[in-house]
Amino acid sequence: MLKTDERLNEAISLPVELRAQLAEALLRSLNPTQARIDELWAQEAEKRVAEVETGKVRPLPGDQVFADLRTKKGI
Repeated sequence: MLKTDERLNEAISLPVELRAQLAEALLRSLNPTQARIDELWAQEAEKRVAEVETGKVRPLPGDQVFADLRTKKGI
């Protein structure tokens, strides 16, 4: 098994294109895609649209929402 320094030196010695691919793969491993979270948000958005379309929820104008918040916060 290679030591960390040896692995790093080996990686640095790779051609630029391969180093770029390696760097991209390493970054992805640190911050994996969040496909499941995106899927859940899409489902939630679809649910909310359906609630508005069926009349279950009545949307409020954004100006009214912010005015209400300012009133509650005393701004």
